Amino acid sequence: MPDWESRITGHLSIIPQLPVDERRADRALRLFKCLVVPDIEGTPTYGDVCAVWVFDFVRAIFGAFDPATKARVIREFFVLIPKKNGKTSIAAAIIVVALLLNERPNAEALLVAPTQKIAEMAFNQAENIIKLSATPEGTLMDALFAVHGHLKTIDYLHPTLPSSMAVKAADAETITGSKATYILVDETHVFASNIRAAGVFREIRGGLSHPQNKGFLVQITTQSKEVPAGVFKAELDRARAVRDGKLQLPLLPVLYELPEKLAAADGWRDPATWGMVNPHLGRSVSEHFLQDELIAATADGPAALKLFASQHLNVEIGLGLNNDAWSGARHWLACARREITLDVILATCDVCTIGVDWGGADDLASLSVLGRRRDGIWLTWSMSWARPSVFEARKSIAPRLIGFQAAGELRVVDSADEQAAEAADICARVKTAGVLPQASGIGLDIAGVALLIDALKARRMEEPLVCAVAQGWKLQTAITTLPLKLESGKLLHAGQGLVNWAVSNAKQELKGSNYIVTKQASGSAKIDPVMSLFNASMLMFLNPQAAPVARIRIA
Repeated sequence: MPDWESRITGHLSIIPQLPVDERRADRALRLFKCLVVPDIEGTPTYGDVCAVWVFDFVRAIFGAFDPATKARVIREFFVLIPKKNGKTSIAAAIIVVALLLNERPNAEALLVAPTQKIAEMAFNQAENIIKLSATPEGTLMDALFAVHGHLKTIDYLHPTLPSSMAVKAADAETITGSKATYILVDETHVFASNIRAAGVFREIRGGLSHPQNKGFLVQITTQSKEVPAGVFKAELDRARAVRDGKLQLPLLPVLYELPEKLAAADGWRDPATWGMVNPHLGRSVSEHFLQDELIAATADGPAALKLFASQHLNVEIGLGLNNDAWSGARHWLACARREITLDVILATCDVCTIGVDWGGADDLASLSVLGRRRDGIWLTWSMSWARPSVFEARKSIAPRLIGFQAAGELRVVDSADEQAAEAADICARVKTAGVLPQASGIGLDIAGVALLIDALKARRMEEPLVCAVAQGWKLQTAITTLPLKLESGKLLHAGQGLVNWAVSNAKQELKGSNYIVTKQASGSAKIDPVMSLFNASMLMFLNPQAAPVARIRIA
């Protein structure tokens, strides 16, 4: 649905019209609507309380078959929806309907939750749905199922097509070998901090690989409380790519999120936007409640505000949501241009500078190339390195680093010498392109760069081309001027996830009369690519000109 932005801001459906098997879709919806919602006063049915989007979604899941071949044509479904919109309740009801409509003997349904607490909530919801509901024909569902609370399993006692459901807290060992037909993952975003999550998802999808499997995988989640990372980022990026028409997969994405520019410009603070991403606003979500939560979060500070925005409005955490954020963060996303690469910079820019921020054995090292086009626009691209020891020393961010490695934005190397050699090779490539100035073209934070300096010298790059860039308050020109260039669109970047994350981590402090951005102020989260960009910028502020390229005269 490439027009999703205009549809969501216009309060229109973001579920496309699909050529479903009407018989299957109608039967599933009929069953779903008659199920009782166990945790609402008066025990209404799902048909009574759900908005139309839920009904369209249920029809899509169970009607996604080719009527002629009876083959399933949509295998996966990904829903991104804020809290209080009935996420876990809807998930449990979908699994119950799947058991009732199952056509495969001894089929297994699996509801996967990232933690034991979420798993228990999901199981209790499914159990109580069964206890309180009856089929459209009036048969009490309690008589059709056997619930085993101590095992967190439910058996459907069909005489010829028995099936079962298990609710599990995700772990690679408990999911291994799963051959589940129907799989529902609740709160995918929590998996971001699980370093084994990629293995869990491989096992989950393995059960759907059999050609006779007519099952599905449904993920229903809120936005992450932190910058998206790991398996959650991968799943979200895939869903967005399908939604935007950039990728063709048998996946239906239903993503209730504001357009990027509207979210980055604090549009989420306007109550007029809340109904765009809360499809159950006025039903299970109270506008007055959201207003009170926003007031309280604003008073409690940046951390509370980030939590409110991400969980209640699906705002992706990272840029422009901190009162103490680097002032360039607010405009960063709007200046992303995915087509920018190192090749593009070397081909289109008249002059380049390079900034480096080196790290120790348990840290990242980053290099940024900053180019200036003839029209005055600056373009930047970055690369970072890490050694295996980083993943042990920084376990809390290891899943993020693995994702950046997979995206080609982080190189994991075995030794400091290899790290220095690769960075020096990039510098040599820029020099060979003829866009480095004769002096002050490669700027280093001099801490711990001995190996890099040696590698540069081996490639005939040393003073005055290579120089030290003063740190701390002396970076003030970069800290305060780059935001102005971003705001005016005169600084464009490659939109790399690692750099975006670093920008989100950069905290700005006023020390005396100067602004500084330091690693200490940013805690354990990494800001190395931002610092390398600052270093490159300090050299570009000198208004350099590319060194003359020696020409060979032919007699």
